[in-house]
Amino acid sequence: MTFWVAFLGITKRELLRFFQQRARLLSALVRPLLWLVVFAAGFRAALGIAIIEPYDTYITYDVYIVPGLAGIIMLFNGMQSSLSMVYDREMGSMKVMLMSPLPRPFLLIARLMAGAIISVLQVYAFLLIAWLLDIEMTAVGYISAVPAIFLAALMLGALGLFLSSFIKQLENFAGVMNFVVFPMFFLSSALYPLWKMRESSEVLYWISEYNPFTHAVELVRFALYEQMNAEAAVVTLMTAVVFSALAIWGYDPKKGMFRRQGKGAG
Repeated sequence: MTFWVAFLGITKRELLRFFQQRARLLSALVRPLLWLVVFAAGFRAALGIAIIEPYDTYITYDVYIVPGLAGIIMLFNGMQSSLSMVYDREMGSMKVMLMSPLPRPFLLIARLMAGAIISVLQVYAFLLIAWLLDIEMTAVGYISAVPAIFLAALMLGALGLFLSSFIKQLENFAGVMNFVVFPMFFLSSALYPLWKMRESSEVLYWISEYNPFTHAVELVRFALYEQMNAEAAVVTLMTAVVFSALAIWGYDPKKGMFRRQGKGAG
């Protein structure tokens, strides 16, 4: 019961913070909508692509990139949640939470899950707007995508949490975000199928193939199409576990970030 109450408290705190930051919600929706409206139209006009065949069925390009744009929402939210971790650490509230009697790994995982819940809410707000623009999936697809979106959000949030454990100053995190976010996004299947990239560059194809963001996007994409991508699910889950373990190590005062800060201060 103590763990459950603590988890609810952390989740409530993150939700209240998110809904009080209306600009954060607005930017989370405007960014992918611009990609959806402007980039998709330009892509069709430049390449003459009306339909593509990523699996066993033809779908419009607009429908194809919706899961990829949902992925960029989760990626940015994971990074922004981690940015707040850096801010809380500088202001001292993060240290207060980590000094509580509850195990440090539980507190970090609870914070990670709270961020993933916010990502799910943002993604479905985007899917609702896409539906209003006549870009829609089936009702079953929307439901079956919930676990996939949550798992992908956990993985991307764990990546941000891991990065935040090694960044001491708030202003340094913005540069790291740009260094991580855009390569992960563009070198993936978010905007175009990997077989199209392979026609252009074999090297970029293999980089994209081993990009964990690609597997997160494919997991969500298949789920929205009422299909299961076992390989993407395993890779996303294992990557989430690895990044979470590294983040817990980084926030360990005996091994990670806090020890290094203490040495620097000494």
